[in-house]
Formats: sequence, C-alpha cells, structure tokens
Amino acid sequence: MPALYTVAATVYPALHAVWRQEEDGVEHIPSGGFVLAANHVSNLDPFALGWALWPDRVVHWMAKAELHNGALDAVMRAFGTFPIRRGEVDTGALRAANELLRSGEVIGMFPEGTRRSKGLRKKFQPKPHPGTARIALTAGVPLVPAAISGTDRLTRRGPIRIRYGPAVQVDDLAGMPRRNASEIATERLMQAIESLYAEIS
Repeated sequence: MPALYTVAATVYPALHAVWRQEEDGVEHIPSGGFVLAANHVSNLDPFALGWALWPDRVVHWMAKAELHNGALDAVMRAFGTFPIRRGEVDTGALRAANELLRSGEVIGMFPEGTRRSKGLRKKFQPKPHPGTARIALTAGVPLVPAAISGTDRLTRRGPIRIRYGPAVQVDDLAGMPRRNASEIATERLMQAIESLYAEIS
C-alpha cells in the first residue's frame, strides 16, 4: 500500500466531516481490477475519490509527468501515483497501468486530462481522450464512471459529493478495431459521467 495513503487516511474522518463529503453508488465498485474515470474540477479530486474507497481499495492515479519532477517525485509516488507524459503515447505508463490492472489493482484517470476551469486559458484544454477507455479495453477490466462536485469550494465547507456508476457496457465492442472501440467506449463513458454529475451538482 502506498506509504502516504495510510498517513492521509488518519485525518480523513475529520476532513470528511468538515467538508460534509457524501458518497453514493459504492455498490458498483468491482472486486477485481478496474479503471475509475471521473470528471475533474480540483487538484483534490484524486484524494476525495480515492479516500472514499479506502481501506477496501487503493486507487493508483496517473499524474502528469510535470508533477514527478525533482523532490516532488518521491511524494507523488508515496501517494501511489505514476507519471504519464501528456500529448504523446507514453508506452511506459501504459505498461505500468496494464500490469496494475491485471494484478487486481485500481487505476484512476480523468478522461479530459485536465481540470475544468472557468475564465482561465490552459495549455491543455479539457476534452475527452480515448486513452482511458483504451487502457480498460486492453487490460480487459471494467470501466467505471464517477462524478465529483464540491472540491472547488472547500472554503465554503463543501459539500463534496461523489457518485459512482455501473461499469460502462463494452461487451458489444469485442472484435472491433481497437481505435473504433475506444472511441465508442469513450462516448459512452462521458455520457455516464455527465449524467452522474447532473445528479449531484
């Protein structure tokens, strides 16, 4: 288990109460390996989504390579994250994700690749990418959608709301070219995330 996961979890009950965090749909969480995919509104999203499933499951998050530079790399890895280079095919990160999933672990990803921010010009604009679905399809594991809200208004004590949904249906995509299957699965995933978000926002 990532070292800092245990440390952080000791303060989670207090933060849970202060920020009035609510979780729903945990019954949709599979027992084996799966990809957890959610919308992204704050840098605190990975912690809230991950702690909601702890200690039963530990979520390993893909994090942009820039966060793994220098001394910060050790801290990020202690939280169970591993780097991925955005804007290119990072075979090392994909291999690491596949190995974790096949061993029964959970990989957390944000299909849009970056936070949704209003009034801010960003180098990487939030738009869905097929990489999240492709990783789940390649590993042959469920693709579970989730939605989160409230992590961008913690000064008002939340509330933080999280909702997990049933795995995206991909059985009918078997035998289809991987690129086409990933694109269709991504469309279904984003529809599921948006529906969940509409229920909690």
